[in-house]
Amino acid sequence: MQHAQALEPALETSTGLDNRKLLMWLFLASECLFFGSLIAAYMLYRDRSVVGPYPGDLFDIPFTSVSSFVLLMSSLSMVLALAAIQRGDQRGLRIWLLCTALLGITFLSGQAFEFTEFYREGLSLDTNLFGTTFFVLTGFHGAHVSVGVLILLSLFVMALRGRLTPEKSLNVELAGLYWHFVDVAWVVIFTVVYLVTPT
Repeated sequence: MQHAQALEPALETSTGLDNRKLLMWLFLASECLFFGSLIAAYMLYRDRSVVGPYPGDLFDIPFTSVSSFVLLMSSLSMVLALAAIQRGDQRGLRIWLLCTALLGITFLSGQAFEFTEFYREGLSLDTNLFGTTFFVLTGFHGAHVSVGVLILLSLFVMALRGRLTPEKSLNVELAGLYWHFVDVAWVVIFTVVYLVTPT
């Protein structure tokens, strides 16, 4: 263990954080600005549509709540994946990484179904201001989930090949930070878009 750690020295900054972890935190901070501006735009423009359909005509809160619960549960499986690699449990690591990715794919499937239903009801990007801001905001988040799923599947393949050892647990930790951010962002979006502001 000590020899393996000596091969991969921690690249610490003056803050005591590994360079990669610091960069991840900076990246997530910039993402907060992106999501914040999109959420603000949605709240500003959603009541200004002059033609329907409107949020109250389309939202299926129970369905989206279940989809949101699935994404939140993926944060738990991500925590379990990190715990598994830190204690050297390769089988547990593979199981929980795959579980997290599958939960993310399930969420994306629910979002695709919702988008399809909204389109059938007459809502698209150019229907009204609500449609434009809604699809841009939730689509932007969906793109982030898709990137996260690809990262998780890449780590899963690395774990299958035995290339994800406890000494490389930072890779899983960084993926976890990104994944938890995506989940927290969805909690805010779900609360603001689906629960607080529909009319």
